[in-house]
Amino acid sequence: MTLQLHLMFLGCVLLATLAQNLTGFAFGLILLGMVASMNLIPLAEVAIIISLLTVGNALVNLGGPRPELDRSVLMPVLLSSLIGVSIGMWGLGALNESQMTWLRLLLGCVIVIGSLLLVVQSKPRERLSRQPAFWLSGGLCGLLNGLFSSGGPPLVYHLYRQPLGYEVIRNTLITVFAANSVTRLGLVIAQGQMTWHVIWLSLEAFPLVLVVTVLMRRYPPRLSLRAVRWLVFCLLLLAGGGLIRDALPGVLMASA
Repeated sequence: MTLQLHLMFLGCVLLATLAQNLTGFAFGLILLGMVASMNLIPLAEVAIIISLLTVGNALVNLGGPRPELDRSVLMPVLLSSLIGVSIGMWGLGALNESQMTWLRLLLGCVIVIGSLLLVVQSKPRERLSRQPAFWLSGGLCGLLNGLFSSGGPPLVYHLYRQPLGYEVIRNTLITVFAANSVTRLGLVIAQGQMTWHVIWLSLEAFPLVLVVTVLMRRYPPRLSLRAVRWLVFCLLLLAGGGLIRDALPGVLMASA
């Protein structure tokens, strides 16, 4: 990679980290969408980088006092998501080159859906959903994390509709995403897919993620939640729309 490509990559990491600290979940979606739409790094490699940075970011966010969690919510989501990660990783390894075009289209659609979930106002439920709903949302989250380390939309949408406190939701998301990332990294290492290129890019990006996270916790920006959501919505929509635009011609040709 040239110096220009490294700077572009770090710029994507910066925007994704800002969004993550503002919204709580958009890191993987924005980083994967922007990097993939600009073809900076292969899709499989950037997914590994996201997993490494997610684990590091979780250690920073969950460090200190014991985080507030609800085990009745966490356990079904966590267990089902870990199963989903394994299935997603297996599916990713089984795809051939032509099917990767479909994967890019799917990723673009997931990112666009994630952007819409940020701005669609959904009234919280009066009571907790039943356990099967948590297993389903966790499983979908894990499947998407296994495919491309961006499983936020189904789980975020489900949890934010529950009558739970912000800290419980935030800590649940961070814990589940970190556990998924550790599992995914273990499978990547076992399959011999971890390369020095991926490790160096992760080491290059992590200090930026750490500094931005610490600064934003100490000096939170004076923006309304509505303004933040619309800002991130625009970034996600551009990234997801770019992926759909690039993948659609190939999908249409393959279907013809």
